[in-house]
Amino acid sequence: MKKKIAVILGDGIGPEVTEQSIKVLNIIAKQFKHEFSYEHALMGAIAIDKTGKPLPEETIKICLASDAILFGAIGDPKYDNDPTAKVRPEQGLLKLRKELQLFANIRPVKTYETLHHLSPLKPRILENVDFIIFRELTGGIYFGEPRGIRTREDGEREGYNTYIYRESEIERIAKLAFELAAKRGGRLTSVDKANVLEVTQLWREVVTNVAGNFPEVDLDHLYVDNAAMQLVRAPKQFDVLVTGNIFGDILSDTAAMLTGSIGMLPSASLNANSAGLYEPVHGSAPDIAGQDCANPLATILSVAMLLRYSLDAPDAAIAVEAAVSAVLDQGCRTADIAAKGDVVIGTEAMGTAVLNALEGPQGNQL
Repeated sequence: MKKKIAVILGDGIGPEVTEQSIKVLNIIAKQFKHEFSYEHALMGAIAIDKTGKPLPEETIKICLASDAILFGAIGDPKYDNDPTAKVRPEQGLLKLRKELQLFANIRPVKTYETLHHLSPLKPRILENVDFIIFRELTGGIYFGEPRGIRTREDGEREGYNTYIYRESEIERIAKLAFELAAKRGGRLTSVDKANVLEVTQLWREVVTNVAGNFPEVDLDHLYVDNAAMQLVRAPKQFDVLVTGNIFGDILSDTAAMLTGSIGMLPSASLNANSAGLYEPVHGSAPDIAGQDCANPLATILSVAMLLRYSLDAPDAAIAVEAAVSAVLDQGCRTADIAAKGDVVIGTEAMGTAVLNALEGPQGNQL
């Protein structure tokens, strides 16, 4: 298999964690007889500094011509802390999602027994948690029109946003979620607020209609407030969840507390052709950039998602996930997942540990 991968290193710790994930891809290519070529592109603060734009046209062209995109992180204090800045790094990512029509954000949430102590929840709640959140990414209240801030006749200002979804937008994200649920545990939970919001009444109706095409999947519905409670009360009950943009944003960050560290969470954003953008959930962390202390595991797990969803290489994805589990079982810890008494290793050492786990006994020769 020959595939072209666009690489966007981004800002802060993005370059150093992405470097480790590319090493993993190279080992996978060798072991599974694939051929990956990489083309680097700019986005974020570094792109603003070099081109004046957070997303140069050349980057869009490179991404459109690639089979998948591996992305580090974006953000820089010199833009984040300037309220007058008209151009910000995050604008590049929003525009790229739109240009590539990346409507489905996928966040797997899996707990590791050796990291249970990092979560504020009791270990018995965290055992065997393994579910996936499908978040609609290009619609909903974040993009609805009209929106803005206006002054009322009485002189008081008010802000307003429009929460809107079309049937087709709901159908396409529901279809992807059902397809994955059929391959996993056969359970799908749709999250809405249909007791209050008409837009989510339509959401529930459309998802229920799509369920007719997937008789092997059991569908249930939860109001978002109940879903948030259930995520921390009994997360094992979930297999696949599907929800809109704003609810998905909130619930996926809530679910991050189950793992104990945001440095362990990968994500994928897909379009209808399964060409996707793969990135860790964590930010650019400029305060630790260049210090060889960032956790690369979320980015490496994003590589597993890239292999599974865009390159149709599930065996390779499983190998990467198994390697990550192995290094955690061995006690390898970066600072964000270390407890008192643990030996802390750096970004490169953690990446090397994953490579060693992938190569087995021969890995010690790396």
